Order: sequence, then C-alpha cells, then structure tokens
Amino acid sequence: MIHDLTLSDVLSEHARSRPATTAVVDGDLRLTYPQLDARVSRLAGALAGRGVTAGERVLWLGQNSHAVLELLLACSRLGAIFCPANWRQAAGELRFVLADLEPRVVVWEHSETTAALAPGTGPVEAGAPEAVAGGSAPGAAAGFAEVGRAASWVRAGEEYEEFLAFGEMHDFPPVADTLPVLALYTAAFAGRPNAALLSSAALVAHSSSLLVVRQMEPDFTFLANGPLFHVGTMMFCLATLQIGGTNVFMPAFDAEELCRLVDAEKVTQAFLFGQMIDAVVAANSGGKYDLSSLRFVAHSAEWDEMTTPDDSPWCRSKMGGYGQTEVGGMLTFLGLAPGAAGFAGRPSPLVQVRILAPDGAELPPGEVGEICARGKSLFSGYFARPDLNAAKGAYGWHHTGDLGRRESDGTITFIGPKLRMIKSGNENVYPAEVERVLKAHPAVADAAVIGVPDERWHQAVKAVVVPRPGETITEQDLIEHVRTTLAGYKKPREVVFAEAVPKKGFTPDYDALDEQYGGGGYPGV
Repeated sequence: MIHDLTLSDVLSEHARSRPATTAVVDGDLRLTYPQLDARVSRLAGALAGRGVTAGERVLWLGQNSHAVLELLLACSRLGAIFCPANWRQAAGELRFVLADLEPRVVVWEHSETTAALAPGTGPVEAGAPEAVAGGSAPGAAAGFAEVGRAASWVRAGEEYEEFLAFGEMHDFPPVADTLPVLALYTAAFAGRPNAALLSSAALVAHSSSLLVVRQMEPDFTFLANGPLFHVGTMMFCLATLQIGGTNVFMPAFDAEELCRLVDAEKVTQAFLFGQMIDAVVAANSGGKYDLSSLRFVAHSAEWDEMTTPDDSPWCRSKMGGYGQTEVGGMLTFLGLAPGAAGFAGRPSPLVQVRILAPDGAELPPGEVGEICARGKSLFSGYFARPDLNAAKGAYGWHHTGDLGRRESDGTITFIGPKLRMIKSGNENVYPAEVERVLKAHPAVADAAVIGVPDERWHQAVKAVVVPRPGETITEQDLIEHVRTTLAGYKKPREVVFAEAVPKKGFTPDYDALDEQYGGGGYPGV
C-alpha cells in the first residue's frame, strides 16, 4: 500500500514532521500535531471497542467542535465512515438520518432536538430507531435499535473525554485511501436526502487543488465558524490539515466572538459571505479587535481597512467557481481562468468536465447540457442508494444534476439545477422536500413550492396550497407544520391558497407558478 495516503496518514506524518505546530484550538483546548495524533489513536481504539470496523458508520449530532475532526481522523484510521449531521434539522429529519445511516456509534451534544432523540427520550416515529439499553463502560449509554441493530451513544464533553481515555493505543493495519471516510448528507433533491461518500483519496486530491488556488502556506490558520456538515467549511478544514496549518473551532457563527478569535489566533481565513461580513464589520466598528491577519476577499471600504485583501487566485475571483458535495467541494475555479467567458471558470487540475446531452453525447461549446465529471476528487457514490448511483454514473461520468455550457474559450458557465432549487441565504431548499411535508397535512390536497426574490436572503420560500374540500387551514398552521418537521430555513415565508396547482404532466408547472405568484431569483438564472 505504498501509494496510499489517508487522512490518518497525513496526521501521522505531521506528528513527526511538525512536532511543535498547533493543530487544533477549541476554547481552552490547544493540541499540537503529536497530541492530536495520540488522541486520535485512543479514540480509534475506543470506537473499535464499540464495534466500529471498516465500513461502519459514526455519527456526530452537534455543532462545530474539535471532536468533529478527531472523529473523522479516527474513522480514517479504522477504515470507517464519519458523518457530521446537520444540527439545524428538525428531530424528524435527524431520525431519518439515524435510520438511514445505521451508525454504530453516535456522539451527541445536548440540545432540545437531540434530547428528543437520545436513548429513552422522546416519541419514536414510524420507521425510526427505537431506544434500547446498552453498555456500562464510559460512552456506552443506551443506544437505539432497528432490525436488531444497536448503537452506542456518547455525550460530548466529559463523557466523550472519558470514552476517548478508555481507548487502547495500538498500531492499526493500513487502510486503503479509496475507502469512503466522510459522509455528508446532501439536500433533498427528490424529497429525501442522500449521504454522499467521500474517500481519503478524494479529499486529499481536492485539498491539493484548493491549496494551489488559495495559495495556502504552512502557517495558514482557518476559523471553522461555518457548519462542518457543509462541504464549504469542511473542505477548508481538511486543506488546512493537509498543509499542516491550524484549525480553530467555534460552535457557530457569532460576529463578536469571531473578531476575538481572529485577533487572538491570527486567523488567516474564516467561513464568511455577504451578511456575515457585514455583521463582523458592525461588531468591530470601533476597531476593538485587530483583524489584519485575515487575508480575505475585498468586500467594502470598512472591511478592507480592517482586514488584508488577499491576492490569491481564489480571493481575486471572489471565491468563484462551481461545486457540490459530490465533487469534494469545488469542481471548477474562476481563479484558474481570470477574465474568462464562463463565470464558473476552469476545472480543477485533478478532474475532467464534460457537458453532456441526455444520451451521453458531448455537446459542443455554446450548447446547454448537464455538467458531468470524473476524476480524483469525486465521491464514491451515495450510501445505500444503488439505483441512484447507477443513474448518477451513467456513461461513465458523474451526473451533477446541474445544467451548464462550455464557452468558446473552454471555460464553464453554470446555468442552474435541472431540478428546481431555491437559495435562501447560504442554504439550498428543494421544493420537493417541502411539498412532501405540506401534502402530508390532512387538510392539504395538493401543494407546490416556489422561490420569490428577497432583498436580504436572495430568495424566500413561498407555498401554493390547495385545501381539501370542507377543510379549514390557515397560513400560520401550515408554516408551523413545516417548521416542526424540517429545518427552520425550509419553512414557507408565505402561503397562498389556490383552487388548483398548474401541472406539466404529473409535476407542478413551476414556470406558470412563478409567473402567477411572483417567483424568481433562482441560482444560475
């Protein structure tokens, strides 16, 4: 296995070659690379003691933490798969993840939502895991079972530290870098989310491309303030690991705390976009904190004066390009094509991109087709979705589900999703998922969801609902119904009632709905 390089291997090498470098900062916790490596070995031993072997899954239910990186690296050491779940999801959505992924170990932070999921608490929904008792050693809290399957639940904090401390340190056998190591649930294109599986080889390849375009150096310090269940934050966390830099963790975005951490840790980059940057500017309006270490995209006169506008291809291009979870993050970079005709830029050096017709034929420049790809940074398929994997891999290419075209200069333009998608803030909302929940309400006969332009969030969710004859339902009733089932950002901002939903065949006629109800502002359009 002399050609393999797993994430665990990257860590082990840094433990030898960077013995004094700080790898992780999380509150009062500071770990050098040798200390992180030792903790990961103990954690791998502890997970193995709970039955985690190659191919088994470990689930994280919580906000950002050093434990996310440790669990990922420990799974890499074992050949197992780690999944950080979207902590913003509702209990029903997380129950789906638990039933779908069947994790062997669940590490969880206490919250109103997770308390309803933890063993022995909350109602059990149809098709969801049932709570059962299990274990007596630290970390072996009651688990859940489905079809005879049991999992250990470990609470983050003191219990996690005890669980880790019980782990036996020993040499683990080599693991192939082509094995899946990270599972990230994608948005629900067809009503249910899917776990995209990424191997160490894919993640190392993507990091290598990002290192070049972002011009990252060994002293790079990344502040993981964006959600680590999102590939945009995870890809920078892993690229920072690969270059031997420092990862600083904060649970979730807070403008004041971000300023403090940038000043204290001399952070190079954070996960930031429009409204977040404006919030940071407001929080530091008096110049209380020194943010000059932050080498970032130019944004406004006030922001540029506080920070150091960066000249890397990534930042010069305003972080432009095209990507998705299934390609490890970015498939194309605008930074590789300054002045290009295509506003998605050129492909990463480690992938190929083709614009294909429905029959698999490559389309000439200027014609719109599906963006398809293959290469080193692509995912290994979706967990437990054989039919979807076959469809997505038709003709030997990964089909992204997005439309684009190749321009005359060879660059790529992203047109928009083949399936309708709403972009609210930095979150993707798929109408099919919200429509499924709306139509599950006993007073709803039919429903369709569109996106309407919103000055602050780019788009807002709007629902068109057909009530059942004789039923009475209010707008607020339906908004609350969705809120209790899905993440808050997916609920409709507005509900309008109609006699019928216009259709094209069996599906809503979204163009007609947009025209009638003010839809627009879709990404890529």
